[in-house]
Amino acid sequence: MTDAELAAHLATTAGDLLLSVRNAGVFSTGALGKAGDQTANQFLVHALRDQRPDDGLLSEEMKCDGLRLAQRRVWIVDPVDGTREYGEGRDDWAVHVGLAIDGVAVVGAVALPGLGVTLSTNDLPPLAPIQSPPRLLVSRTRPARETIAVAEALGGELVPMGSAGAKAMAVVRGEAEIYLHLGGQYEWDNCAPAAVAHAAGLHVSRADGSPLRYNRADPYLPDLLICRTEFARVVLDLVKSVR
Repeated sequence: MTDAELAAHLATTAGDLLLSVRNAGVFSTGALGKAGDQTANQFLVHALRDQRPDDGLLSEEMKCDGLRLAQRRVWIVDPVDGTREYGEGRDDWAVHVGLAIDGVAVVGAVALPGLGVTLSTNDLPPLAPIQSPPRLLVSRTRPARETIAVAEALGGELVPMGSAGAKAMAVVRGEAEIYLHLGGQYEWDNCAPAAVAHAAGLHVSRADGSPLRYNRADPYLPDLLICRTEFARVVLDLVKSVR
């Protein structure tokens, strides 16, 4: 099984497990998120250690021992991206399984279990026609002031959505043109989405245009831009003017 096939299989299977936990109907909303996180994390961690024992591993739900920093190949996973949405019974949450090699996100799979879809770096639909005015994805609970300002400058339409993975895949799926995040993320929030978006032919970078780098000692990643390449330059210039 190739790395891309493994990522897709694990993300899909973890998503199925999460749906089973949610459909059991025995958890309150708060407890459901914790139960889902723990269940999916245990599966992903054990599966990756079994299938790729020589690789490093970084998970949102696992304490990092630092060993990954000496390894070229590091799997970066988010068992439930969008725990709030998962606990609320919504569909805009995801499972991320990404692989960074020498700090670059090269393989990834993002499962959208509520939609029954998994997008991976070796199985992607062609990009849909661009809509004008462009649609910009924002947090459904705390949209960033700067992103709103960029949307206004473009005459764009704001599209509220839950998890980072759901937003990134909405651009891949043709449901929006721009995903600009300025509110702070971590490597597990965007490694797999970045790999998938890049494979789909989208622009992927930090908000200043610099490349995303992974397997750092501090996994904090402050910002992210995933968009159709036609909008990359103008969005990057607008970000400079509104920050």
